[in-house]
Parts: sequence; C-alpha cells; structure tokens
Amino acid sequence: MTTLLEESIDRRTHSPLMWLLSRQTFWVFIAAAVAVAALSLATDTFATQRNLFNVTRNFAFVGIIALGMTAVIITGGIDLSVGSVVCLAGIVLGVVMNAGYSIWVGVGAALLTSLAIGALNGVLIAYIRMPPFVVTLGMLAIARSLAMVASNNRMVYDFGPDQAKLLALGGGTTFGVANPVIALVVLALITGYLFRWTQWGRHLFAIGGNEQAAIATGVQVNRIKVGVYMISALTAGIAAVLEVGWLGAVTTNLGQSMELAVIAAAVIGGADLSGGTGTAFGAVIGAALIEVIRNSLLLLGVDAFWQGTFVGSFIVLAVMFDKLKGSLAE
Repeated sequence: MTTLLEESIDRRTHSPLMWLLSRQTFWVFIAAAVAVAALSLATDTFATQRNLFNVTRNFAFVGIIALGMTAVIITGGIDLSVGSVVCLAGIVLGVVMNAGYSIWVGVGAALLTSLAIGALNGVLIAYIRMPPFVVTLGMLAIARSLAMVASNNRMVYDFGPDQAKLLALGGGTTFGVANPVIALVVLALITGYLFRWTQWGRHLFAIGGNEQAAIATGVQVNRIKVGVYMISALTAGIAAVLEVGWLGAVTTNLGQSMELAVIAAAVIGGADLSGGTGTAFGAVIGAALIEVIRNSLLLLGVDAFWQGTFVGSFIVLAVMFDKLKGSLAE
C-alpha cells in the first residue's frame, strides 16, 4: 500500500525510471498497449475506425464509475451497489421524461436519486459503523427492486418531447469523439486533480492509510466517507444517463453485474482493496484494458461465456501482483 507521502519519498529516493517501473498503473498501461498492438496485427477488424470507436465508447461507461469506485476503495471501502444505481437512475430518467418532463428535469431527478442512495450508504457506513460490504450489498438489491417498482418492470423507450436531445447526449459525438468518452476524460481530469492537489485528496489517502491516525490529526473522516459514497453513486448516475441515451431504451436489466467490471477496473488500475492507493488514470486504464480484452475475445471467436473468467482472473492477478510487490519491498 502506497500513500501520497510514501509516493513522494519514493520519488526523492529513486530515479524517475525506477519509480515509474514500480507503478502497477504503468504496467497495466503497457499491457493495454501490447494488447492493442497484438490485436491490430492478429485481426483485420480491431484497428478499424468503427471498432476503435465502439471500444472507447464502451469502456467509457465503466471508466466513469470506476473513478468514483477508486475514491471509495482509497478509503478502504467498497461499493457493490453501483450496477443497481445505474439501473435505478436510468429508470428514473426514463419514467420522468416519459411523463413529458424536459431532459433537464429527467437528468436532475436521476442524479438526485443517485446522490440520495450514496448519502444513505455513506451515513450507514460512516456514522452507524456498518460494514461497507453489507450496506452496499443490501443496496444492490434495494435499488434494483425500486427500479422494478418505478417502471412496473417494463422497458421505457419513449422519452417524451426531449427524446432526440437524450439520444444525442448519450449516442452522439463531438468532433468525432463519442460523448461518453469526452465525459470520461473531463471527469478523470477533475478526479485526478482532486486526488493529487487538494486537501480533500490528501485526507482521502490518509483515511485509507491509517484511519485512526487521520482521526487523531483532525480529519473529518465521517464526512469524507459519506462524500465518497455520494461521488461513487453520482458517477453511476452520470453513466446511467449517458448509457440510456446511447441505447435509446432502459430496462431493469441495465447495469446487471456492472459492479464486477467497475471494481475490476479500479483494482487492475492499481487501487488497493485494503485502502490508501489509487489513481484516476489507473481507473481509466483498467477499464480500457478490460474492454480491449472483451473485444478481443469476441473478434477471436472465443465464447462470450468465458468473459467473466478472464475479468475475475485479472482481479486476482492484480491483487496478487500488489501483494507480491509489497512483500518484496519488505
């Protein structure tokens, strides 16, 4: 586990090259680059403009939520409810717009719903001292159940007078780049800045590194914990709005098992499940690697049922790599 203080010491006591080689995020980036190069040579379809457009758009949804998940994991927590939050936020968006309200009302309702769920998760975890695993696992079931109730378990595909605006928001492009990708880049830059250059970011890593020491130094641990779960849920809500706009419809299956891919992206990108480590760039690269692997399996004709095996294996290998690196450092 590496805190910001330890990272700063590493920079001063090791050469820039040695510091770079010791970063898990760097090796994940190399793995993604090698995979892209290998697939470009092995197939005629991977490096096409259309396929690369689809790959970047597809991993953007997971990457956006992985940014919020990374903040949670840095504090030593976990959020298993993000997939269901995507579903509920998407359903709320669909139901509100289907009732004739504008896209702004629909998006606002979806994001406020997400924030409310995140706040509830955070309060139960920070103030009631309930385990994050239990709270967010329960919310996983609750949020999806509420989505079924709100929609009567039916597909919503009519988004009222602002339907074209919603479809353009999630399925459109800006300067040839898919809008979800642009949203991911903007959110990653903001998250990276908050992690690295703000007091909030320093407190985040302090909590994950040693919560009791953080409390002793006056860090508002409970407030920050509530905040990170709200951020995690908010990123899920943002991803939901964009994904519904891209799909042009929403059902209660939206976001099914998405939490696995999100956690995998964060962990593969270097976030330590024991807390204290994680970067915004790592979350993005982790999401990209997962999507590249998924896409390669499809292009190479591998049965889609094997995808879960590969994603799960990457999680185990990423954690194993981090533990082995820690053992060697000792």
